[in-house]
Amino acid sequence: MSSWMAAADPLYAHGVSWAVLIILVIRLFIAFGVLMTAVIFMIWFERKTISDMQSRIGPERWGPFGLLQTVADGIKLIFKEDLIPAQADRFVFKLAPYLVVVPAFITFAIVPVGGTMTIAGHTVQLQVADPPMGILLMLAMSGISVYGVMLAGWSSGSKYPLISSVRASAQMISYEAALGMTIVTIVLATGSLNTHDIVTAQAHGIWHWNVIRLGIVPFVVFLIAITAELNRPPFDVVESESELVGGFATEYSSFRFAIFYLAEYINTITMSAIMVTLFFGGPAGWAPPIPHFKWVFPIIWFLLKTTIFAFSYVWFRASLPRFRYDQLMDLGWKRLIPLSLGWMLLVAGFLISRAWGFLMGALVLFAWFLLLRAFDLGATRAASDSSVLATVGERPIPGPVLRAMTDGEEQ
Repeated sequence: MSSWMAAADPLYAHGVSWAVLIILVIRLFIAFGVLMTAVIFMIWFERKTISDMQSRIGPERWGPFGLLQTVADGIKLIFKEDLIPAQADRFVFKLAPYLVVVPAFITFAIVPVGGTMTIAGHTVQLQVADPPMGILLMLAMSGISVYGVMLAGWSSGSKYPLISSVRASAQMISYEAALGMTIVTIVLATGSLNTHDIVTAQAHGIWHWNVIRLGIVPFVVFLIAITAELNRPPFDVVESESELVGGFATEYSSFRFAIFYLAEYINTITMSAIMVTLFFGGPAGWAPPIPHFKWVFPIIWFLLKTTIFAFSYVWFRASLPRFRYDQLMDLGWKRLIPLSLGWMLLVAGFLISRAWGFLMGALVLFAWFLLLRAFDLGATRAASDSSVLATVGERPIPGPVLRAMTDGEEQ
């Protein structure tokens, strides 16, 4: 048992002792504190950046440059009255926010934020946990968060949160398929489900990063899919106030609403770190040959890469319009899932041999041609007079013409 633990984490190389347990507790509390501090700065950073993009002032009253505005908002929400609807399922209503926020913390635990360092004679990885099935744990936590969103809407006893939670579940499940196949592509190329092994496989230089080694396509699919998983713009139809009042959290107030708000930004930071881990080498980067400071530079590289992706999410919110729900589902089912599946088969073929790679490429192109033909045929049948379903109520203007007119007005 000790040999298995030592293989998973060098901290257990000499067995489990009180020193090891103390290091574990310290590592856990440091990770929790760093993540919570990052969330506070992320909320301030988003507000301040969007206000600058829109020629507004943004937060400025609490603290220097408004840095304490997030703390002030959190204190206000904690002391507000906690309301529970009369028709709500009280136990599930209280449980749902924690089913969203706890998986976000657990997912961050598997992210390697640096290399190794020595503390009291023990080699310590700068990572809270390094399970052999780390990527599967991430997917499992993502699935649990779907339950939290669904139960939050259902337990409220109101129709608007329920509609929003059903939308959220359909959206997350749809994009989970493309996300999973992209991760399978990385696992095939790396040969391991362990996040530390995935980072180690990319540590030999920028040309060994998965974003380049696997082609840019898996990264693009992962970025789009994970943005939809997070309900971030332009995929935030779950919380579109013009349609669903306030989404699945409509009936929540006080601290429980703050938990949902907190979970969104924790997931944003965590998934930015996951993208860095899977595609951009994690903490890998140039480090000068200074013995006592060599462990600092991987952390700096990791923070820099993660900050770039966190900024990209802010940029998306400030610049991209929200998708219609039918556009969102079409993108997931008709574009991303076939693309991620085809690319996974292509990578698997080339991993076997070059001949298998070209064969799989030909098969994927043929399948893509058939799929596009099927989509075009389906669209033609839906717009024709001889459609399978009879028209319930005819519009004065045909649907495609009306849609083209309204799309032109939006532009």
